[in-house]
Amino acid sequence: MTTTLVPGTRRAQGTRRTPGTPHRARRSRGTRRTAVAWLFLAPFTLVFLLYTAIPTIAALGFSLTDLRGTDLRHPLAVDFTGLENYLRLFRDQSFLRDILNTALFVAVGVPMTMGIGFALAVALNSGIRRLRGVFRTVFFAPVVTNVVAVALIWQYAFNESGTVNKVLGAAGFSGPNWLDDPNLAMPVVILLGVWRNFGTAMVLFLAGLQAIPEDVYEAASLDGAGRWRQLRHITLPLLLPTTLMVSVLLTVFYLQVFDEPYLLTNGGPLGSTESVALYTYHQFGSGEFGLSSAASFVMLLLVALVSVVQFRLLKPRA
Repeated sequence: MTTTLVPGTRRAQGTRRTPGTPHRARRSRGTRRTAVAWLFLAPFTLVFLLYTAIPTIAALGFSLTDLRGTDLRHPLAVDFTGLENYLRLFRDQSFLRDILNTALFVAVGVPMTMGIGFALAVALNSGIRRLRGVFRTVFFAPVVTNVVAVALIWQYAFNESGTVNKVLGAAGFSGPNWLDDPNLAMPVVILLGVWRNFGTAMVLFLAGLQAIPEDVYEAASLDGAGRWRQLRHITLPLLLPTTLMVSVLLTVFYLQVFDEPYLLTNGGPLGSTESVALYTYHQFGSGEFGLSSAASFVMLLLVALVSVVQFRLLKPRA
């Protein structure tokens, strides 16, 4: 039997195309690509599981039990208490006081940090021309400075015989013992937080300002708009996404503030500077693992709720 080949065709005698072969080849390539992607994701996934997901789930379980330091030898012998730890928290006057302290950190620290950062960003973007890089580095230096060393300097400066009181004494005023006064310790702790974080706000605001086209300001100048009107009607509206990001970042930081009150006053005097994060730390240190875990989840809920409110209020609208 002879086979006649039609001129111009590529199909030879004895070859036959199997139906579905291209589909299987594409599926095989997709499987290989998925395997390679998971191979690259494996290190992050492992770290995330070990240091975030599993500890979070374990802490949630601890918050529903009466686990204490004395139960570590027999962790399976603890009792399930449900929401009892959460009810204990809101019956604890110290915890309620610490919520108010944390709210004060946010209410005072966030606007001050954003205001100083925005003012410096505007100055660096339009007012300061020479040595702009030097000023930017100087203003950002507190962000990367070791907080322990800074806290030691602040403790000395605000001591009863420290630098601040010496300056006040030279001006004819008698300085108080700042960190031992329940009414004055909180402003000092908040001031340290503002000093440490205004550099971050400045850099983010500066990036947002530099992203605004110069043509917009030139057109506004031709229309007779002055600096104030440009700031009000051009800069602030176009800077709203950056403002949202800075506000959320700073709010999360101040809601979880720990370093400043711990290093300066350890929550004192009389608990006047103790935050929710520091309360959680103290409860954990005293062996109240279940109560400490519950406090950490209350703090997480506060962060989530405040962030949602900020996104609703500051979200740019078309």
